[in-house]
Amino acid sequence: MSSEQVATDVVAGASGDAPAPEPKAGRRVSPRWISLILAVILIDIVAFIAFPQTPRGGATGEACPFPACFIQNSLEFPAPHSVIDFDPSAAAPPQVGVYFHPSISNTILTMWVVMAIVLGGAILMVRGAKAIPGRAQNVIETVYEFLSDFGVGIAGPEARPYIPIFAAAFLLILFDNWIGLVPPVGKIDLLRAPSSDVNITIGMALVSFSIFHIEGIRKLGLGGYLGKFFPLYEFRKGIGAGILALFVGLIELMLEFVKPVTLSMRLFGNIYGGEVALGVITTLTVSLIPVLLISLELMLNAIQALIFSVLTLIFIVLAIESHHEEEGHVAEEAIDLIEGKEPGGLQPAH
Repeated sequence: MSSEQVATDVVAGASGDAPAPEPKAGRRVSPRWISLILAVILIDIVAFIAFPQTPRGGATGEACPFPACFIQNSLEFPAPHSVIDFDPSAAAPPQVGVYFHPSISNTILTMWVVMAIVLGGAILMVRGAKAIPGRAQNVIETVYEFLSDFGVGIAGPEARPYIPIFAAAFLLILFDNWIGLVPPVGKIDLLRAPSSDVNITIGMALVSFSIFHIEGIRKLGLGGYLGKFFPLYEFRKGIGAGILALFVGLIELMLEFVKPVTLSMRLFGNIYGGEVALGVITTLTVSLIPVLLISLELMLNAIQALIFSVLTLIFIVLAIESHHEEEGHVAEEAIDLIEGKEPGGLQPAH
């Protein structure tokens, strides 16, 4: 600051007038964001040129009328493409339906690529870990600490031993979702977003289903865990209490089999729908509008990965908790209400 400006400020302060505020510079778009937007547009244009469109099932070089043929090519059926077919003599599997055909699909191949990227990147970033972390190690530790605090804040202290499962599920599903936004994934038959295949999402949901039931049996024992669904001990408090508790337990048992369905279908539906919308918009506009749609898909895909992993963590915590006392109180309160008593067995006040 110059001596003249200091003198001016002193005089203004002495006279009681505040110095005039300096004009604020307008907000500028970061060069990094501009570079990122330009990179997305450039990648879309290169992918559009490098992978010319041909009619689905047609010969190479055959004319592909725009836009109907382009939109049709961007709409992938739920059935994945087989990269390696272990039974080529079998009839072609249907596009929609439940069937068994031994093969390695493009979604499985892409998932292996994602697993190699995630594991390889994590190993390289924490290799030679030090007490004073470097930039890469600091990134890994920050991400893990954030997920740990978030998971414990959502599911409680009982969830702390299962934070590695929660973090691993989140990172795997997150990159499974995001890789579908990177060309040429989804533009060639060899690569496709794993989460856009219902077989992959059902497989991940069944893994989660197995984990929280195994942990529940390991924590409570087989008898204690089955007692959550078949509370026969409640019959000691009366026939009515036993029947109500058994009815509630059977409902909880049926809901257990709904969990993998909701986990898998929610993830599949959102990711597959996003892939279709992004493919159609990219086909019609080539590059400009998909920049905004990709930013939206990045956020939505992250939310879907977080929902899947959070529900897995919560289901584990619920599985390891014993509901013996809670179910007893529920049955007792229900009996009291039926008999016209206040909760706790007290007669209603007149």
